[in-house]
Amino acid sequence: MAGKRIADAFSRARARGRAAFIPYLTAGDPDLAWTGRYLDRLTASGADILELGVPFSDPIADGPVNQRSSERALRARTTLSGILDLVRRKREAGFETPVVLFSYFNPILRMGVDRFAGAAARAGVDGVLVVDLPPEEGKDYRASLAAAGLDTIFLASPTTSAERLERIDAASTGFVYYVSRLGVTGTRTALADSLAADLERARRKIVKPLAVGFGISTPEQAAAVAAMADGVVVGSALVKLLEGPDPEKAADALEKTAAELIAALGK
Repeated sequence: MAGKRIADAFSRARARGRAAFIPYLTAGDPDLAWTGRYLDRLTASGADILELGVPFSDPIADGPVNQRSSERALRARTTLSGILDLVRRKREAGFETPVVLFSYFNPILRMGVDRFAGAAARAGVDGVLVVDLPPEEGKDYRASLAAAGLDTIFLASPTTSAERLERIDAASTGFVYYVSRLGVTGTRTALADSLAADLERARRKIVKPLAVGFGISTPEQAAAVAAMADGVVVGSALVKLLEGPDPEKAADALEKTAAELIAALGK
């Protein structure tokens, strides 16, 4: 089942005439129990694929919002093993939405790549994106995940050469995550002016589903990206909703905002 859920999610979204909605949250913010509830609320809103960030002490690809989220999760003693246990318990309770782990390589290396791949597959994880592992350096990692039945997802960006786009597409079995602009994660007031041209260039080399993230925060931005991509990833705009002291109020805001973003994807 692991891996197949991602392909099915993109197929269902296409059948509904829209791009897939992929929200990102940091696992363990404010703790893993609330993360489980947030996953339920995002699923209730209509999310197609859920991206769970593994908190890390040096998140170089993340902007201030996601950095603060990672710090809160680490203070709550969130670990990779604990995240896998959360996913396992959700699956045992009948949770079916695809789950992708978004991680830096260090936590996976520390656990051991083979051990991680087996544990993630048994828990019910569907795919993994390692933000600081290029496909050229990930041959053994890719083999371990493939043997466990997990999808691999790699990053592409506006500066990725045509040759590397082909390698990234070949190495990615779930989808390709396209970074919409240079820099770190975070909300932006506008999409990059060159995004349409950048995605048109990427499409010439990428045949896997193409999901676009980084800097997408409003329904209008999500709608614009959805017209050009197979999936829309929203992270910081959702993570910021969790910064307040009341997790229940945050859960309400999370579901409402996600539903508004999803409603824009078919426009």
